[in-house]
Amino acid sequence: MITGLDHVVVLTGDIAAGTAAYETLFAQAPSWKYSGDGVDRVLFTLDNMSLELTAPAGDGETADRVRSVLAEQGEGLASLCFRTGDIAKMHRRLDRLALKPEPVAEVGSTDAFSGATLSWKRTRAASDITRGIRLFFLERAGERPRSVATGEGPITAMDHVVVSTNDPERAAALYGARLGLDMALDRSHPDWGRLMFFRCGDLIVEVTHRPGKPAGGTQDKHDKLRGLCWRVADIDATHARLASAGVDVSEIRTGRKPGTRVMTVRNGTCGVPTLLVQPSAKPE
Repeated sequence: MITGLDHVVVLTGDIAAGTAAYETLFAQAPSWKYSGDGVDRVLFTLDNMSLELTAPAGDGETADRVRSVLAEQGEGLASLCFRTGDIAKMHRRLDRLALKPEPVAEVGSTDAFSGATLSWKRTRAASDITRGIRLFFLERAGERPRSVATGEGPITAMDHVVVSTNDPERAAALYGARLGLDMALDRSHPDWGRLMFFRCGDLIVEVTHRPGKPAGGTQDKHDKLRGLCWRVADIDATHARLASAGVDVSEIRTGRKPGTRVMTVRNGTCGVPTLLVQPSAKPE
């Protein structure tokens, strides 16, 4: 019923600065910009999903909530929005599985760049049931325009989003049994902890439980959105471009997955821990 990850939301205190940072990181131009309820939003749309930057810009309930989160937690990842082909069926499933979905809302926006319009229907599961992760579900009436590459070594797609948990069994039940994502891997490692990979379209929702975190403990009942990993076709070109732009990046190193090469981006991400990966040229 979930067909993919539609977008992730990143909160920032300055929409212009956040947009400039992700234009530099992605080497892609923004694809959509709109405002409403005291909030400005800018989207970058890549091959398999979008990243939405959100910043308070005036008065309104949403603006107040964004300011509150920024004051408490700072900039960073705020929510995941999954795509579905039938929001009514998705809502019924969420309701049957006691995820307390909000009523389906019809929403639209007008692009400040082109004047084009988009509409969609969405619902949201109750965050206390989804272990503190804000999860939305969306059915779009049409496709967003694709971002246009602006430089060498652009980021082309998301590889995976990381969720950390102190209760892997409950997290596995949420993303697998309740949301219906396909578990592709469940593995434990003495250094990395337990890793669970759930397929979501052509990317992965990675759920991690680190060593030293008591499974099922009561210290922290909420899971955390920990970071994003993006795909690049030529990591050497991407590294050279970002370093030239003054972005703090690590040296390129061999990834955990055989045949991959990775690097860490240490700034210019609005507080989102960020990894870049050049996938293996060999088929899986």
